[in-house]
Amino acid sequence: MFGLLLILLCVLFLPFSVKKIEHNLEIFLFIMGIAAAAISGLLDFELMTKALLDPITITIAVLIAGLICKWLHRPIEKSVLFLSKKLSLRIFLALTVILLGLASSFITAIIAAIILVIITNVLPLQRQSLIHFTVLACFSIGIGAVLTPIGEPLSSITVSKLNEEFLYLFDLLGAQVLPAILLFGILTMIFVEPQRSTYRTAAAKQKQENYREIFIRAFKIYLFVMGLTFLGQGFEPLINEYILGLHPILLYWINMISAILDNATLAAAEISPSMDSETIRAILLGLLISGGMLIPGNIPNIIAAGKLKITSKEWAQFGVPIGLITMTLYFIVLFIFN
Repeated sequence: MFGLLLILLCVLFLPFSVKKIEHNLEIFLFIMGIAAAAISGLLDFELMTKALLDPITITIAVLIAGLICKWLHRPIEKSVLFLSKKLSLRIFLALTVILLGLASSFITAIIAAIILVIITNVLPLQRQSLIHFTVLACFSIGIGAVLTPIGEPLSSITVSKLNEEFLYLFDLLGAQVLPAILLFGILTMIFVEPQRSTYRTAAAKQKQENYREIFIRAFKIYLFVMGLTFLGQGFEPLINEYILGLHPILLYWINMISAILDNATLAAAEISPSMDSETIRAILLGLLISGGMLIPGNIPNIIAAGKLKITSKEWAQFGVPIGLITMTLYFIVLFIFN
């Protein structure tokens, strides 16, 4: 148990405090996952086979979506310019947040974040509006991607650990996730003030991805999900001892730690087939909502903040209040009026 607790502390804090680990998170989690499984005595042929097979679906989805995004880069830019000029720019931004949130469960959260960056670089947004738009879109993408196993590692790991069907998470969380996506779209209309002065082109702002980068990203995602599979199985003894008996309300608020750690890691450690639907829903919603509060909390946050040069302080100044308000609203819906 001491070894597992030590690994848990490393996983929770080292990516946040050590830059080299933050930049190589996939390899770090892979190593920590194998260590956790070995310490628990669960590193056998069955687990290794499962870890090799689990990441395949989401990896293929990321690879195909990345290639399509590269091939359609210019048409996307032209479509953004055309639609944003035809529609009210405020409405266009709100629709973008909603549509990216809905689409992320099929095109993956990673590709949705890349499309977000392309769109943001084309539109005439002042610094504060750019930050607000990016943060709200990442909230929407992060929570929307959970609806299918190919959307993000969290959903892939959860469905795998629970041995459930493809639409399990849509049935479990759809009634909460879809209104949240709509809410972030509405908030975009309130907090983002676009200007129609001059349009920029993404080509002038950043270099287009090459094939090497696309394949490397897909391989990193494969390692990332594989590491989470090992990690989730390795932490089973710790979960059975300390987590399974907690009330869903406690789990919901405890999972605000997701703001400083990718939520898939915590899902891998906490989710168990022994839990009832209410507990699983509370765990996942706590992870999904708080995951948008800070840059390290979600993969789309990391991608968008890095490519748009948004600092941790800039993100937190808007992301933390939005996350806390959303967490409170959903706490009331889930536990007070339910």
